[in-house]
Amino acid sequence: MEAILSLALVLGVCGRVDPVGTWNCEYQIGGLKRTADLTITKDGDKIAGAMSWPDQKDEKIKDPQFKDGKLTFSVVRKFGGSTIPIEYTVTIDGDKFSGKGVSDFGGKKQEFEINGQREKK
Repeated sequence: MEAILSLALVLGVCGRVDPVGTWNCEYQIGGLKRTADLTITKDGDKIAGAMSWPDQKDEKIKDPQFKDGKLTFSVVRKFGGSTIPIEYTVTIDGDKFSGKGVSDFGGKKQEFEINGQREKK
């Protein structure tokens, strides 16, 4: 019985995934390394957040959903006079995540991999 309770406690603590925090993100588009920061907050059951790039700050994310370790959201990237909608799907594993972004630039879809590391408090 003690072993079962210990196992349940370990699984309960280790099995929880939390998206809240600031994430330093890296990705490549057109062979160039890019960076962004993603900040996720939580108010009750609702999550919210913003994404920042070196030349664009605090763009609110839209439709954030978090379930079973998977975070999905969209954001609008403003670059060179254009607006580029991007949809993200990332899987969080502790203080790291990996996933994909899909942008729509001029009617052309472009998919790219993105990785993130949570900043230490």
